[in-house]
Amino acid sequence: MKYLIAAALFVSAGALAADAQPKPATLGKTYVNPTGTVLRPLTDPTMYGGSEVDVGEITFAPNTDSGDHVHGAVETFYVLAGELEHVVNGKSQFLKPGMVGTVRPPDKVRHKTGAGGAKAIVVWAPGGEMARIAARWKEQ
Repeated sequence: MKYLIAAALFVSAGALAADAQPKPATLGKTYVNPTGTVLRPLTDPTMYGGSEVDVGEITFAPNTDSGDHVHGAVETFYVLAGELEHVVNGKSQFLKPGMVGTVRPPDKVRHKTGAGGAKAIVVWAPGGEMARIAARWKEQ
């Protein structure tokens, strides 16, 4: 619960609702990508009066590299454990527990981990980004 409260601090009160979205990611389920990164939704589209924000717990497997990509929403990470290399438009920042990293569209972002992997709270505003990600990942 304290992580959800901490993550909510990074959410803009004026975030706009997203347009048409894929099927929402479901609370109580987890989603995994081919590199072993796991996303666990902490919100659903009915929270906060709609899809203004998505909050999830993301666990990056050791020695992973997401490759450059873009998001359709502001993405903010609050690192809980490990170390996450957060590369935005080619500029690298190493995030350790208690640190925050943010990327805004249309910036390119890349997430890398070392041998210890990393765990973070991730906030997307406006909402809908978690559904787009979960639609491409395998439900566990």
